[in-house]
Amino acid sequence: MSFNDIMTLEEVAEYLRISERTVKEWVTQGKLPGGKLGTSWRFQRNEIENWVSQKLSPRIKTVQSKGITGLLSPDRVLFLDVKNKNMALNALIDVAQNLPGVHSREELVDAVYKRESLMSTGIGLGIGVPHVRLNDVKDLYLSLAVTKDAIVDYESLDDVPVKIIVFIVAGRNQHSQYIQVLSKIAKLMKNPEVREQLVHCTHADQIFELLKNKEF
Repeated sequence: MSFNDIMTLEEVAEYLRISERTVKEWVTQGKLPGGKLGTSWRFQRNEIENWVSQKLSPRIKTVQSKGITGLLSPDRVLFLDVKNKNMALNALIDVAQNLPGVHSREELVDAVYKRESLMSTGIGLGIGVPHVRLNDVKDLYLSLAVTKDAIVDYESLDDVPVKIIVFIVAGRNQHSQYIQVLSKIAKLMKNPEVREQLVHCTHADQIFELLKNKEF
């Protein structure tokens, strides 16, 4: 075992992106592999990496098995008659503000609009995919909106007005799951038949049935 195979308390805390106090608590409770050498906490790097892999792998499998419809719920499927992008985003924020791990509507508003200020989430083909990752969200959630009229001011990559918006709320540490879902949405929405049928849906049940039949 080399010097680099041993990690300090500070290194583990930075690696896991949690506080040193939390690391100590988890080790003491037997949740995290590690121990003391004299008065100093020390950890084997391979054990920490294996622990992280074991903790994250089940969540990745869960997202894969659920699919897009498994991350939606009927109360988060909206049919909007709105005039602009802000109105649409605020309607989606309203239905997502009570998700587990979201502390307040203000937290969600701040995260959504900070992301939009970096680059518009209009991905083209009339699709918007606003997405945020929050510290205390532990699962991944989708909301979906179909608008009565196309939203001209969404600033899409291809300048096509937006009529379908998929809103993603995920946890800060769910990078792999987050990327998988973004990829699934992009692939699904590239299908012109799916887009055409979605904008003509008038009820959540129709949305779910369509996505179940077309998802791959």
